[in-house]
Amino acid sequence: MTTTYAFAPRAPVSVAIDGTANRFPVHRIYCVGRNYAEHTREMGGDPAREPPIFFCKPADAVIENDAAVPYPPRTHNLHHEVELVLALGRGGHAIAAASALEYVFGYAVGNDFTRRDLQQAARDSNQPWDTSKGFDHSAGISAVRPATRGHIASGRIWLKVNGTLRQQADIADMIWKVPEIIAELSTLFELAAGDLIYTGTPAGVGRLQRGDRIEAGIEGVGTLTQHIE
Repeated sequence: MTTTYAFAPRAPVSVAIDGTANRFPVHRIYCVGRNYAEHTREMGGDPAREPPIFFCKPADAVIENDAAVPYPPRTHNLHHEVELVLALGRGGHAIAAASALEYVFGYAVGNDFTRRDLQQAARDSNQPWDTSKGFDHSAGISAVRPATRGHIASGRIWLKVNGTLRQQADIADMIWKVPEIIAELSTLFELAAGDLIYTGTPAGVGRLQRGDRIEAGIEGVGTLTQHIE
């Protein structure tokens, strides 16, 4: 039976895959908050006592390499957050950490754009983070580098704004490692092929202005270049 829609559905959301014309179809976007000790401290938290914080962005928030990022409305404090992104090629529930890497299709460089003033207001009022994190064009992402080239457990992660280094750390500094993130998240959601997981940002997050050029990279993964308009 042919399905008839009330209006034409939008095209599927997808991300480039490095080295091929194929695209990675995006199912959901999950994010991890406060996964580097120094960033947790700069945001007023205690990395020794806090479990992982998970939140989501809509799939169509992705904005790819070399794209112009519109400055979002209702904020005067847009921040950058460079992150390692996991792209899942398989799904499941209650995945064991020991086998979690088998579910990873590839890795990408991400930028979790954040309306920091709205996030702070939500935190102060004990309200959800949705408007501060899940807005349009809030999920910057590079091409996905297939995991067949090797998994990522360490390597320099960095971000520059207009040529000035703002964020720098090592993937090995993450509090919750890649297998642990997948295992823990899969106890809360049934993960699926096409899911993207942003794994948290190191210290040095900061304000962006219209006209800023952002360059970010992760050793062994690639680079992400975008500008704010």
